[in-house]
Amino acid sequence: MQTKFKRHQKVRLLADPNPEYVEYYSEEEPRIKKGMTGKINIILPNGQYHVEIIDEKTGEVIAYAPMDEEFLEKVE
Repeated sequence: MQTKFKRHQKVRLLADPNPEYVEYYSEEEPRIKKGMTGKINIILPNGQYHVEIIDEKTGEVIAYAPMDEEFLEKVE
């Protein structure tokens, strides 16, 4: 399978993830929305990326979300 992104690569969300599939890392459940940054955790068997969403203020992982390739962009 040819993929655009590699594991641990930093990415930005170009669309809101489906809230039904977002896995929150802590008790808090902040709204995960487009424009947030994260990094690729794993590539799922269905071709989606499992993305770690990172809090820009603290640098900590706040959630995980499956995202399609066309809704991600590489962050330099």
